[in-house]
Amino acid sequence: MASLAEIRARLQAAETRGGQSTGGDNSIYPHWNMEEGQSAVIRFLPDGNTKNTFFWQERAMIRLPFAGIKGEADSKQVMVQVPCVEMWGDACPILTEVRTWFKDKSLEDMGRKYWKKRSYIFQGFVRENPISEDKTPENPIRRFIIGPQIFTIIKSALMDPELEELPTDLMRGLDFRIAKTSKGGYADYSSSKWARKESAITTDEQSAVDSHGLFDLSTFLPKRPTDVELRVIKEMFEASVDGQAYDTERWGQYFRPAGVAAPGGADSETPATKHMVDGHGDVHEIKAEPKPATSSFDDDEPVTAAEPVATPAAGSNKNAQDILAMIRARQNKQ
Repeated sequence: MASLAEIRARLQAAETRGGQSTGGDNSIYPHWNMEEGQSAVIRFLPDGNTKNTFFWQERAMIRLPFAGIKGEADSKQVMVQVPCVEMWGDACPILTEVRTWFKDKSLEDMGRKYWKKRSYIFQGFVRENPISEDKTPENPIRRFIIGPQIFTIIKSALMDPELEELPTDLMRGLDFRIAKTSKGGYADYSSSKWARKESAITTDEQSAVDSHGLFDLSTFLPKRPTDVELRVIKEMFEASVDGQAYDTERWGQYFRPAGVAAPGGADSETPATKHMVDGHGDVHEIKAEPKPATSSFDDDEPVTAAEPVATPAAGSNKNAQDILAMIRARQNKQ
């Protein structure tokens, strides 16, 4: 487990560089389902992967809006999420194009729409739960998908020189309260905060760590795209910019909207192997349920709760055509 000093050093290095830019069970705690004015108290735990400096894993996804599904009458607009390969230090074919758009003020809004969305995967206990859940998992160690607003609060406290112990320390750690309010008609979590007093985990919580172990959080990141999948991502991106409908036959075996089945005859995704580290430090493999080609969680709200994708207006279509022309001109030069 990394020390607090090592975490601070890594965070400071990232700031100096300008900022580096699920499964089928219910182990993910849906804090976004809280009512306005409610709060939940959680206790973060270390990553089971001791090579990870942090107690979280950063996840970066790109949302591709499509004007419905090809061949379906009265199809509503859909969203497909694809992994941004900058997570693995590779050049992202989408962001390579999008970065150039910010040089033109008329394209900035379009650029923000296709920019990567960061979220952060944590694990821990839910100590105060205001949400009525029909069923809670047998393993009380839950996963948390934290968006940038809450993550900024978490990170700023770690840089506080008055903080002496890691918040994940089992004996002298800190609880974190996620508080939900609203601002401008949207969910707001800016009043979330760390507890002031240190506390030890309970006997029952220690038993859960010993018996169930800690997740290796990196195993919950999206699968790294292959070269073929990268070409599909680029093709989908260009079709999305062009205002086309999502084509299940062309892309369904690779990436698809939530709730859309793979095309007939396509192989479903092989169940992923997750890893947990038990209380003795031994690593155990666990089989996860098969996942859809794209994951549904993101940011402080699930992607299904996002605002509807607006149909491109006549004025904006010119921008889309200009952008596609730029993309294809660059491809012809390669």
